[in-house]
Amino acid sequence: MKYEGIEKRKAFWGWIFVTPAVLLFLLFSLYPMANAFYNTFFNIKLLSLRKPQFMGIKNYIYVLSSGSFLNSIKATVIFTLGAFIPLTVFSCIFGLIITTRKRGHNFLQLMIYAPAVFSSVVAALIWMLLFDPRGLANSMVNFILASPGVDHHWLTDTAMLRLSTAAIYVWKYIGYFSIIFVTGIAKIPHSVLEAAVVDGAGALQTIRRIIMPLLRPTTVMVSIVAMLNCLKSFSTQYLFTQRGAPVEAINVVTLNIYNTAIRDLNISRACVMSVLLFLVMMALTMIRLRSSERDSVRY
Repeated sequence: MKYEGIEKRKAFWGWIFVTPAVLLFLLFSLYPMANAFYNTFFNIKLLSLRKPQFMGIKNYIYVLSSGSFLNSIKATVIFTLGAFIPLTVFSCIFGLIITTRKRGHNFLQLMIYAPAVFSSVVAALIWMLLFDPRGLANSMVNFILASPGVDHHWLTDTAMLRLSTAAIYVWKYIGYFSIIFVTGIAKIPHSVLEAAVVDGAGALQTIRRIIMPLLRPTTVMVSIVAMLNCLKSFSTQYLFTQRGAPVEAINVVTLNIYNTAIRDLNISRACVMSVLLFLVMMALTMIRLRSSERDSVRY
């Protein structure tokens, strides 16, 4: 009986400490999501004083058949693949390099992580200066290709613009995810690695047969977070378009949501895009988790 009383007291104080966080979540996360879903069924204009009219699923039909939204899906997929794959692969490689170096690993870790402390806006502004026709990016490429004076149109050509936005995102977040991999590698028991060395395993065999399988949970977590962050990318594309870059090439879904709500003043259709983006992100996360569970069982 005394034990049950202690448990009830722990549960009571647990709810006391959790309640503020739950209330903040309900107020600033759950309610806006529920309200956005509710708004998708009405015709709501941002500055209109008219009573919203019930539209049913007409907003969904319009958005799904809209050429602008389909182009946004294409731009989002291209950006996500262009940033997500290099971000996951190279952050894992840098994590392995940092943990295997005996000297200078702290300095290397600091250098790789440094861009992560910048805000997305600052990172975009820095790279916009580098991508200027007179900037460092053109100078380096021209030096490598021995083509002085050539403008490679980093901020105007469609392919180069997509490459630029993906490169900025990878540069900014690769240090953050590298540190996560470093933490995951540090959790691997040294006895396992020492046993591999005693058995005669080389460095590549140790990485392939021992470290990478044991890093599977970390890899899954990094891949999910990186993928979701890529799908939510906004600030870089927004700043580029504000400086005159073509909108169509980098008109990702988040940028389209912003323009629809703020420029076109159509809250309902912006909410529809938000709901669809949320469903896609949730579906991709579930698929990735299910696939990782099957792989772990097979392994």
